Amino acid sequence: MTPDNTTIRLAKYLAMTGLCSRRAATRYIRDGQITLDGRLANHIDTISLTDSSSGYISREILKFDGVLIEGIESKQYWMLNKSVGTDCRLLPHDPCSLLHLLPISPRLYPVGRLDKDSRGQLLLTNDGQLTQKLMHPEFGHSKTYQVQVDRTFDDIFLTSMAQGVSYRDVTTLPCKMSRLASDKFEIILTQGLNRQIRRMSQALGYKVIDLKRVEIQRLALGDLKEGQMRQLTDAELTKLKSALE
Repeated sequence: MTPDNTTIRLAKYLAMTGLCSRRAATRYIRDGQITLDGRLANHIDTISLTDSSSGYISREILKFDGVLIEGIESKQYWMLNKSVGTDCRLLPHDPCSLLHLLPISPRLYPVGRLDKDSRGQLLLTNDGQLTQKLMHPEFGHSKTYQVQVDRTFDDIFLTSMAQGVSYRDVTTLPCKMSRLASDKFEIILTQGLNRQIRRMSQALGYKVIDLKRVEIQRLALGDLKEGQMRQLTDAELTKLKSALE
């Protein structure tokens, strides 16, 4: 993969470890979230790689928000059924952080986030390229949610949500809506704005009381129990990657 004692740019190395995409790595460096040998890293820093029995590692000590970034591991792909109350930010000082549910090895990172009040499917990986393809808005990948609001809604609500809703300084893209019950609907988004479904519903006079993500692209949460995680099967990984081509 990489010859011994090779020097590469910091952002590229961060993506190779699976921490994030190269675009996100550039942002983390800019925002002061990466330290190198105890100092704040900068965009022109380079990393010296050396081979080890566990993979390629940096000669320098790198940390993301104070958490050690280790070497370049083999690619791993997992799914978690996130519970309400789990914070997707990897904050070691926060007892509610997702970080405390993840194994020490392999080191896994969430593909995007579900807010703390939401539950359901969360993909975990150390594949920075896959993360970039799933997260970047230009790819427009679909995510399916089942949502309950605080009261019964009519068909005008479904139509309004599907056409796009204006709130603050944005208008959401059209989406697919279907009724599941008098106060529950399924929504398929190709957009990933912060707290989007909650804010769309609020703009139309409804409050979300339960939000569960059940599918990303064609990869379904299935019967995975809440709070549990598992590796993707070969068939699931093939399905996911083919959907990203």
